[in-house]
Amino acid sequence: MEKELSQIEPTNKDSPGFHGLGLPHPLLKAIEKEGFVQPTEIQEKSIPLVLQGRDVIAQASTGSGKTLAFSSVILKEIKKDYGLQALILTPTRELAEQVTLSIKKFSQFNPLNIFSVYGGVSIRPQIENLERADIIIGTPGRILDHISRKTIDLSLVKILVLDEADRMLDMGFRFDVEKIIKHCPQKRQTLLFSATIA
Repeated sequence: MEKELSQIEPTNKDSPGFHGLGLPHPLLKAIEKEGFVQPTEIQEKSIPLVLQGRDVIAQASTGSGKTLAFSSVILKEIKKDYGLQALILTPTRELAEQVTLSIKKFSQFNPLNIFSVYGGVSIRPQIENLERADIIIGTPGRILDHISRKTIDLSLVKILVLDEADRMLDMGFRFDVEKIIKHCPQKRQTLLFSATIA
């Protein structure tokens, strides 16, 4: 069972906390409301780099707070109703749902159109959601399905996240992910989070 972020011990209890990381005010309000006091190690190390717009490869186990780490720049840079600007790829529908719920919590004071897209469910509601999405969290197979149907437009994507990239590779999604990346703009920020880095 994944630990709640509030149960994870921070690495430095004397640190300035989330306020010292340069996070936007609406996100800080959401973090405070959710009861998080100190950033975890992966958050302390990656958020400043992510907010600078750098491409980041980070090793972080499930439950370490990586969703907030990559959400920080998304919630800082993405504007509502400007098209699909952030794509987060996850290996499973369960993780897609989990990440979607987390980002919705973090964006509660700056609401954005955030939807998950995965197989095993009706595609019609997803197509309708994609028309107004700012952020999409999805599995590679279903994202490719939408690309083939021309129901998803990745031309405005500023930020691409590969969440649990090692699991996606283990599950045989390498070529699917490569195809999806080719449909994203070359000028973008890429964030890769993995439990193991070879």
